[in-house]
Amino acid sequence: MTNSIILVTGASGATGGSAVSSLVARGHQVRALVHEEDKRSEALRASGVEVVTGDLLDIDSVRSAMEGVSAAYFVYPLGPGLLAGTVNFAQAAKEAAVSAIVNLSQMTARRDSLSHAAKDHWLAEQVLQWCGVPVTILRPTLFAEWLLYPFAWKDYARRDTLALPFGNGKVGLIAAEDQGHAIASVLSEPAKHAGKLYKLLGPAELDWYGIAAAMSEVLERTITYTPVSVDEFVASLAKMPQFSSPFFLQHIGAVALDAQNGITGGTSSAMEDLTGRPGMTIQEFVQKHQASFEVSAS
Repeated sequence: MTNSIILVTGASGATGGSAVSSLVARGHQVRALVHEEDKRSEALRASGVEVVTGDLLDIDSVRSAMEGVSAAYFVYPLGPGLLAGTVNFAQAAKEAAVSAIVNLSQMTARRDSLSHAAKDHWLAEQVLQWCGVPVTILRPTLFAEWLLYPFAWKDYARRDTLALPFGNGKVGLIAAEDQGHAIASVLSEPAKHAGKLYKLLGPAELDWYGIAAAMSEVLERTITYTPVSVDEFVASLAKMPQFSSPFFLQHIGAVALDAQNGITGGTSSAMEDLTGRPGMTIQEFVQKHQASFEVSAS
């Protein structure tokens, strides 16, 4: 497939960007569908990627992006519109005779989910499987990048106490970079993975006390996990403009309950099977992003 075009949506993000880099390193021609031109799209173009602008809610722009494409990666931002975007993507892929779709869903996707977003992800999986184009579904658990977000910390300036609503639930946090490698592996040999669903988890299932201990090991200072209630956590998010949309808050509250109930946990060999390695441990992730965890003298 090295002479065919692979379409990547979400290429400006951490997961999509990792997938693009991995595909380019493998010698593939990559076309990135971005929502707008900016420094991130300029960087993609500078790396040898073809960049096109479009909107997943505009079927004509999606169809144009699909021209000459052999395999396509679909991801939709966390917000309203997933089902319409999925239908547009599926129809455009069918019209363009694309041979494979890789879909990034989420671990909590299911018909009876309390999260509107997770239920939509489950419905989107069904739509893609109906469309007639061979599809591979990836369901990642919680991202390791949660550890980088300000909402994860009781006091972001100090970054010594994780204050999260996960109770004693366990999770195998997975880095966006590792997900990108898995996506690239599937897109490189799509026929081999057609019709399959892979759960993507990190190499170790830990509770959040264990995650805090692993972080402490690398940072050489004590990181503490303090469980908070879902209502308290959602109320704190609502005060942060970048995380305050009702859609996002409803989803995060439901995901927190899922995490408490073990739905985001478990183990899987999928990452190692797809990429040849199990993905970053918490220690490796923290070490790689160590500057983000440093606390200034002030």
